[in-house]
Amino acid sequence: MKRAGILNRHLAGALAELGHGDGVLVCDAGMPIPVGPRVVDLAFRAGVPSFAEVVDGLLDELVVEGGTAAAEIRDANSEAAGLLSQRLPALSFVPHEELKQLSRGARLVVRTGEARPYANVLLRCGVFF
Repeated sequence: MKRAGILNRHLAGALAELGHGDGVLVCDAGMPIPVGPRVVDLAFRAGVPSFAEVVDGLLDELVVEGGTAAAEIRDANSEAAGLLSQRLPALSFVPHEELKQLSRGARLVVRTGEARPYANVLLRCGVFF
């Protein structure tokens, strides 16, 4: 058994398959899940695991070039907006409806137990060299 890092075998395996430019949608319990990408549902109950815990865990495991979040997050969920602004090297904002369209191109969807509005981000994988 792994001692550290991501222990969920489905998530660990999915992360190992990602390449440069692949998208990872980290979403709350209310975001529509697009058809097509691999889905790892971590939601246990409302708020568990939190959006912040999942984003931080993924950023520990992945090289991320940037991310895209819904513009509405800045007004409706300033805590999540602040978290993303602090942690992502290049964060852009688009209308929520556009984020839903962009999420269709994600290679992986990771669903959190977050139950606050617009706690969603589309991460863009980078390379470690």
